[in-house]
Amino acid sequence: MNILVIDAQGGGIGRSLVSALRQSIPDAEITAVGTNSAAASAMLKAGAHHAATGENPVVVGCRTADVIVGPVGIVIADALFGEITPLMAQAVGQSRARRVLIPVSQCGNTIVGVKDTNMNALVQEAVKAVSEIGGCLTHPAV
Repeated sequence: MNILVIDAQGGGIGRSLVSALRQSIPDAEITAVGTNSAAASAMLKAGAHHAATGENPVVVGCRTADVIVGPVGIVIADALFGEITPLMAQAVGQSRARRVLIPVSQCGNTIVGVKDTNMNALVQEAVKAVSEIGGCLTHPAV
């Protein structure tokens, strides 16, 4: 399974995701793309197999990923304090990959109907969702 983890700012959510995914799905190939070098570096240090920075790596990574994981802002143009470009959001949204999005109500976006949960619990829920998707990859959602 090819997993693409996308994060911005300091890469804290991505770092936690990469670390947890490596432990739970050891045979997965994890590519980390940060919107900046700090985010990419944090995810690489957490155990990503590959890491890159910027808009084009997001676009390219979305073409081959089976699952894309990150904060919900990765599908919203100009989110995460402007670090998500319209092209990045479009690439994630139009990818044939399954998306597992962590509900983070920050940066001008509020997600209603989601209980206030700590980030560690949200990361574990995301990892569980990715694990469950692994068995469904022969029938990708469109």
